[in-house]
Amino acid sequence: LVAEIAKKITEAFEVFDRESNKTVDVREIGCIVRSLGCFPNEAEVQELLAQIEVQEPGGFVHLENFLPVMTKVLLDRRFRPIPEDIILHAFEALDENKCGYITKEDLVKHLTEE
Repeated sequence: LVAEIAKKITEAFEVFDRESNKTVDVREIGCIVRSLGCFPNEAEVQELLAQIEVQEPGGFVHLENFLPVMTKVLLDRRFRPIPEDIILHAFEALDENKCGYITKEDLVKHLTEE
């Protein structure tokens, strides 16, 4: 199981490793974590980065430093997405006319005014 997880993490990491040198820009970590099915908020991404040895502030993250931290995250099932039934309930609350969709105007209104 750990070997499968390590392979999955390495493959996701390599998508963002533009120079193929086993490093990624620190700003890509949130995208990599989310591509692995984990959905931390920005504060949680910063907590992860604090656990990873980052080369130079605002610099690069090496795969060998990222792999053990991310393996533990996946094994612990941290940062799971919100369950579909809760999302559906939230959508239904916004769909005041019960028509099965929300107009762009209504969505903008809910996100900016309410």
